[in-house]
Amino acid sequence: MTPVIEAWATYHNATPADLYGLLMDSAKHSAATGMPAKISRSVGGKWSAFGGRICGKNLALLPNQIIVQTWRSTAWKEADPDSILVAQFEKSASGGATIYLTHVGVPEYDRKGVTQGWIKYYWDPWRKYLKGRKRKASR
Repeated sequence: MTPVIEAWATYHNATPADLYGLLMDSAKHSAATGMPAKISRSVGGKWSAFGGRICGKNLALLPNQIIVQTWRSTAWKEADPDSILVAQFEKSASGGATIYLTHVGVPEYDRKGVTQGWIKYYWDPWRKYLKGRKRKASR
């Protein structure tokens, strides 16, 4: 069994609904990451991000609270099974929002890349996007 990737990030200028939207809204996901995304908001619906480099299917959705998806990279071997991603969104003690991520089944040879990728391609760009959004709203 492959190790589990567990990560979390807190955003002081966001709500759980904001963070949920960054993963589940095609336009917001694309704007925040700078790469094209097509995301179904329905259980059983397909999603893709980063111009199709990662893709999967929605297994369970509890709006603004939980996302469960299959997840795979085009860099993985065809024989590799899809991984499972669980993202939970909660209000943080500081008044912002926290995403808790559990990612199971990532092939061992890509575990480091995927782990670092959550920070490089999601957490850091989300911070910039949310900071820019706040500035625009206050003008």
